[in-house]
Amino acid sequence: MKDLLPRFNNVEQRLLRSWGEEILLEVVSSYYTLKKLRIKKGKKGGLQYHRKKDECSYVVEGSLLIRYIEEGEIKERVLKEGEYIRFPTGCIHQEEALEDVVLIEVSTPFMNDRVRVEKSFGIVETGLPTTQEDDIIRL
Repeated sequence: MKDLLPRFNNVEQRLLRSWGEEILLEVVSSYYTLKKLRIKKGKKGGLQYHRKKDECSYVVEGSLLIRYIEEGEIKERVLKEGEYIRFPTGCIHQEEALEDVVLIEVSTPFMNDRVRVEKSFGIVETGLPTTQEDDIIRL
């Protein structure tokens, strides 16, 4: 019966990133992860896609520039507080903070799943490199 009780304020795991901070709030094995992301103004992640991960983000604070590929071209759209986005598996995307940003992210429970694509668009790659499919961790 203990498994049927709610879980409150579990220990969170904080990971410092070059762009800010990733806080893993909850992992429901084989279903989803819940994270809080803090991205510093002017910082961005890589232009990438995921082989297995599907993710959704809700903007709690700040504004976020989203880059994505449509018909072979990089497109941009700004998300503000209260807006949200989903990146399905295989969707090429990049997030850049126009001001300090706080996001809540819910995603399938795959870590270390990224394929960087900057070179395909003539952009210099910085940050974490592409991982191999064998490197993907299912939480």
